[in-house]
Amino acid sequence: MFPRILLVGLLMGLPAFQALAFDEGIEYAKVSQPQPTETEGKVEVLEFFWYGCPHCWHLEPLLKKWKETMPANAQLRRSPAILGPTWEPLARAYFAAELLGKAEELHEPLFQAVQVKKQRLTDADSISKFVATLGLDPDAFKEAYGSFFVDMQVRKTMELTRIFGIDGVPAIVVNGKYRTSASQAGGNDQLMGVVTQLIQQESQAASAEAGAPTPGKP
Repeated sequence: MFPRILLVGLLMGLPAFQALAFDEGIEYAKVSQPQPTETEGKVEVLEFFWYGCPHCWHLEPLLKKWKETMPANAQLRRSPAILGPTWEPLARAYFAAELLGKAEELHEPLFQAVQVKKQRLTDADSISKFVATLGLDPDAFKEAYGSFFVDMQVRKTMELTRIFGIDGVPAIVVNGKYRTSASQAGGNDQLMGVVTQLIQQESQAASAEAGAPTPGKP
């Protein structure tokens, strides 16, 4: 049998064929209440993160590299998790940036500010002042930060965090059905191997379902 670390490489490098390296109940879990996805026609890979989490920051380069070679039928999405009151301001910052169409533009700078520069971005005022240094209108950002859209997204992510059973980050949910994390998978490298395997499992299940005969017909 191949060592698991070698199988991770096979999973990430040879998406057309691989032995199953990871097991349900060990490196990943099936969620008790599967949820519909927002990615029609593709396998959704939903990352839950927090800008205050150093483990999420360390995952970013690997996630970016993986995204370049991820299966063509997969789609990566992000959502900040909220596991306590202190997590909400930076989650609102992400959703405000999303509302303004600046989520990708602000994502890495926000991580840099918190994790590298150790800036205290803890409320609307401090975060708005920070985004102004990046050339964004702080008043427009503050308005977005307190908007109904952001309120709804905050409630939604809190509910999904609960439903998916997420108790730490980074965590990834594949196709609204399977949850895994760096701690559960055994590290960031294996995490992406688990995600790749789950994408393939979902792809194969979808293909089998599409090719299945209609009940009652030959």
